[in-house]
Amino acid sequence: MTSEFVAGLGQRAIWVVLQVTAPVFIFALVTGVAVSILQAVTQIQEVTLAFVPKILAVILAIVIFGPWMLRTLTGLAIELFTGIPGYIR
Repeated sequence: MTSEFVAGLGQRAIWVVLQVTAPVFIFALVTGVAVSILQAVTQIQEVTLAFVPKILAVILAIVIFGPWMLRTLTGLAIELFTGIPGYIR
C-alpha cells in the first residue's frame, strides 16, 4: 500500500463526508439566514426563535436525505471492507 493510495483513500472518505453533510448544513444555513432576517425586521431577539427552526430544519433534512445519506455511507463502508484483502498486500 503506497502513500498515494492512502492519500487517495483519505480524500475519498473526506469527499463522502462532505457530500453526506452538505444537505443538512445547507438546510440549517438557509433557515438561520431566514430567521435572522425575520428577527432583524421584527426586532424580536428571542433565543428560541433562532434555535428551534434550525433544529426542525435539520430534522427535516435528515428525513428527506436520510436514505440517500445511508446508501452513500454504506457504499463507502462496503467498498472499504471488500478492499481489505487488497490493502494488506
